[in-house]
Amino acid sequence: MLRCRRTLASHGANIWSTFSPLDCQRSTRASMSGSVEGSRDSAHAPELSKHPLQGLKLASHAVLEKMQQRGRSKCAKCGGSRMFFCYTCCLLVDVSLQEIPTVKLPVKIDIIKHPNERDGKSTAVHAKILAPSDITIYTYPCIPEYDQDKVVLVFPGPGAVTVQDMIQRLHERTDNRSRGPLPKRRKIENSANAAHSTENSASGPPDETNGSESRALPLQRVVFIDSTWNQTNKISMDERLQDLLRVELTTRKTCFWRSQRGKPDTYLATIEAIYYFLKDFHEQCLAQEYSGEYDNLLFFYSYLHTVVNKSREADKKEAEEKKTARD
Repeated sequence: MLRCRRTLASHGANIWSTFSPLDCQRSTRASMSGSVEGSRDSAHAPELSKHPLQGLKLASHAVLEKMQQRGRSKCAKCGGSRMFFCYTCCLLVDVSLQEIPTVKLPVKIDIIKHPNERDGKSTAVHAKILAPSDITIYTYPCIPEYDQDKVVLVFPGPGAVTVQDMIQRLHERTDNRSRGPLPKRRKIENSANAAHSTENSASGPPDETNGSESRALPLQRVVFIDSTWNQTNKISMDERLQDLLRVELTTRKTCFWRSQRGKPDTYLATIEAIYYFLKDFHEQCLAQEYSGEYDNLLFFYSYLHTVVNKSREADKKEAEEKKTARD
């Protein structure tokens, strides 16, 4: 059941420091002309390392390079002028599905997006396009009714647990509720079959997810908040979310290039948070060696990072040349 409520909201800083594909498109155009249209925060952004995303097992970016050269195209659904994808319709633009990688996830993921969060400023659309059968985006105040024994909320704060401890805590919740004895910690090895099956599952409310795999591994769905910082707490404290087990990512740093003034580098873009959660889940909960299974979730993000990085380097070189000429 999906319940919606009316709510008031205002803009602020993003919890995951999400970036704007619009800004990336400006940087894309700028990289070809040798200058960059910076954001108001660009002067405060940390210097980008040249290869912060190296080692990822990604599909070829050749198709994105060709699209960049062609420029923007119209979305077939809404008619908006877009680069790579339409962030309003969550559809690819001027490219076929076969040319873009798709990723199968071990659990379903819901993203709760604030209504005042601009579609063009969120990386949530990356996840939806690259893992369409496993990602659902809801606009607050529309939130499904969740089973708190099978769903977690990735959100920092008091009481949040690590990904490593998450499964045990879910088991303890279930057993405490049934007043049975606490189970021994379950070691899940070679559990490709224990991961949540997504082959024939539609992306819908959590109670639609069934199967022996899900019963073996209690986690069925993971919720992320895609919101402005000022409104994040209001969403997280919604009664439909506040009883969920909270999970915190504690050791990751963002590669985002538009850092927000006064915010730490542990504020991740939404797509980064999803990727790092899944990587930790694969290694620590499924007890499997990670071999790049979810790297392509960063397909767009890594390419746009490279574009912006090259643009900044060109801009820096031009500034140095002008300074040398004046001297």
